[in-house]
Amino acid sequence: MLRKTYDWMLRLAERPSAPYAMGAVAFAESSFFPVPPDVMLVPMSLARPDKAWRYALIATICSVTGGLVGYAIGALLYDTVGQWLFRLYGLESGADSFRAAYAQYGAWIILLKGFTPIPYKLVTITSGFAGYDLLTFTILSIVTRGARFAVLAALLGRFGGPIKGILDRHLGLVAGVLLLFIVGGFAAVKLIY
Repeated sequence: MLRKTYDWMLRLAERPSAPYAMGAVAFAESSFFPVPPDVMLVPMSLARPDKAWRYALIATICSVTGGLVGYAIGALLYDTVGQWLFRLYGLESGADSFRAAYAQYGAWIILLKGFTPIPYKLVTITSGFAGYDLLTFTILSIVTRGARFAVLAALLGRFGGPIKGILDRHLGLVAGVLLLFIVGGFAAVKLIY
């Protein structure tokens, strides 16, 4: 099944609508959706390494825009939608300590967590919930999400062929490692907060 999904993603990458779909995923992931845009960005960049930087720019713009929606959820709807999302991910007990950490480490939290596989929606919603300065949040989001997707674009644009070869031969192992990082990101958030 994993192989079929991977092959389907590579075929999807060649469709004219692929950047729009990836942009929608990047937008949604920053505010409520559990799947990161990397699941589309990587195959699309492997299929078209010449467009990796364009895809990274689309992912950055959509991710930051979705992050503003996540911020609004935290600022305006935390008591309803925000708490529901934190409960959905099993993180409601850590929200208050995460909020308190913003008083001292807000910029570092946004920069570091925005670059990692830890779900960015947790940062965006909590930034709104904590009342973090919106302009600073937006600038830091552009920096961290832009850097994350730029690193992927640089690696996939430069080494796309060899990386695709590794994925073609060892897809299960690579998927397992990525899954471990995602689960590890959730576990890290639960342990820390």
